Amino acid sequence: MTATVTPLPARFARLVKIEHTVFALPFAYVGGFLAVDGSPSAHDLLWITLAMVGARSLAMALNRLIDAGIDARNPRTAVRELPSGQLRAWQVVAFCAVSLALFLVAVYQLDPLVQYLWPIPIVAFVVYPYLKRFTWLCHLWLGVVDGLAPVGAWAAIRGDLPWQAWALGAAVAFWIAGFDLFYALFDLEVDREQGLHSWATRFGVVGCFRGARVFHLLTVVALVAAGLGLPVGALYWVGVGTVAALLAYEHTLVSPGNLKRLDMAFFTMNGVISVAFFAWVLADELV
Repeated sequence: MTATVTPLPARFARLVKIEHTVFALPFAYVGGFLAVDGSPSAHDLLWITLAMVGARSLAMALNRLIDAGIDARNPRTAVRELPSGQLRAWQVVAFCAVSLALFLVAVYQLDPLVQYLWPIPIVAFVVYPYLKRFTWLCHLWLGVVDGLAPVGAWAAIRGDLPWQAWALGAAVAFWIAGFDLFYALFDLEVDREQGLHSWATRFGVVGCFRGARVFHLLTVVALVAAGLGLPVGALYWVGVGTVAALLAYEHTLVSPGNLKRLDMAFFTMNGVISVAFFAWVLADELV
């Protein structure tokens, strides 16, 4: 029987987990809609979308490339495209180059401010995979990187960076960092064996749950702060309440003694949170 060969585009899509774009892209749109207190132009939405796709693809591909050796020694990640040989390193480098080109083309269609600031996320992408080798604060760095999504979209449209944009970025940063603490639990024992650093290896399972609760509380606080500084309506506050309720529910799905539903808490619920909040913001801005 002939084995089925996965098409190359599908392998690249798996490499960067294209479905996880749902985590960051809606929050970029949130930044864009709140920046103009209404609907951004189709031109801006198109190029923000392409910039996000390029940036996220580059970030994930760099992560996989830099961590290929670590992934190969971890049973959970050894099946990934690089360690399993489904993709070669030169192919991923080429993919990184294409993703960077897409990001830069998109950036140069937007406000001049982001044309000066674009190296910042690129440097952050490169630094992130190395942090687990040195510090358990790597989760916060990941949060900051993803928190650039609403900040960048705001700057791309308005050409300024008021504190409200940073509050939205902080909300995303704490949200991402919080659920990344849960994600670290997947590899707790392997990370300890390999001498890698994470919140889980430093503070244990209970420490991850405590940290995630604090970060997710700060997520809601930052969303409230942003709303108080913006001309938002009632539906925005319904969105904030929805986020708070969904985060609370997420924390009921797992406990230090029961991690069976960790996949649901990490992947499903966070996708729902991102889309739901954008839907409420969109409704608030368009009504």
